[in-house]
Amino acid sequence: MDLDLRKLRYFVAVAQELHFGRAAERLHIAQPVLSRQIRSLEDDLGAEVFDRGRRGTLLTAAGEQLLEDALPLLASAQALTRRVKSAAQGTQSLTVGFMPGITVTPAMVAFTTHHPDVHVRLLRTTWADHVEVLLDGRADVSIVRLPIDSNGLQMRPLFREPRVVMVPAGHALAGRTSVSIKDLAAEHLLQDPDAVPEWRDVALELRGRRRPEVPVIHQVEEKLEMVAAGAGICVLPLSTAGFYTRPDVIPLRVEDLGPNQVTLAWVAARRSRLIHDFAQAAADTLARPHAEESQPPSD
Repeated sequence: MDLDLRKLRYFVAVAQELHFGRAAERLHIAQPVLSRQIRSLEDDLGAEVFDRGRRGTLLTAAGEQLLEDALPLLASAQALTRRVKSAAQGTQSLTVGFMPGITVTPAMVAFTTHHPDVHVRLLRTTWADHVEVLLDGRADVSIVRLPIDSNGLQMRPLFREPRVVMVPAGHALAGRTSVSIKDLAAEHLLQDPDAVPEWRDVALELRGRRRPEVPVIHQVEEKLEMVAAGAGICVLPLSTAGFYTRPDVIPLRVEDLGPNQVTLAWVAARRSRLIHDFAQAAADTLARPHAEESQPPSD
């Protein structure tokens, strides 16, 4: 049985929406057509992937497994299509993902010195998509910040850098040059607590399920707008904080906060010589020992 990727995309839409009507609207097709395609997929698989009962549309155990496997499969198919189209143009190219605050120019210069005929493209990424661009083929390599889901990825550590806490200009701590994690125990963190385990271990809002809801935030700019408005604090790598300098938000060194690891990543199954050579160029030009890492101002 050959798996139909179109049916698989339809399945993912329903699995993510858990509603046939919303999924059909998202896919721009009629709901009866979508229902028939899902039934056809279930016939192909010999298993029901949705439980259509009084409680609404729910995933069955088979559906949960299919969703887990479908997402990387669809991303790989999309990546394959992009690479084939790029190869058909007859010009070698390499797309490098990078995050704000990280300078990739030295690696690009070193790489193009040995590969002058390769067209190097840059792709600005965010915390939300710096891994996704690798899986769906938008980037061949990407400079990422840990922690990430490294499943299926090859990674080469580059350097670590300090992290700072961002507070509004009128905050009680804003006049200090450094703070400790305990000083932030009563603050509201505008990000996943697991991203800052040192804060998570002392946070008052995590005791007794008192943590206010944190809205979905996709961009650093959104996060800093909320900080400036007094909605909470956030922790950023030092270079990111420097990239987004603004007068109403103050970066503070946190004495007992671990550094952020910056790493080069690419899909492990790729065997491209260009990827290998760029990884070496990045290691030669961007990597630096811990002792040489920049530090934020201190007392």
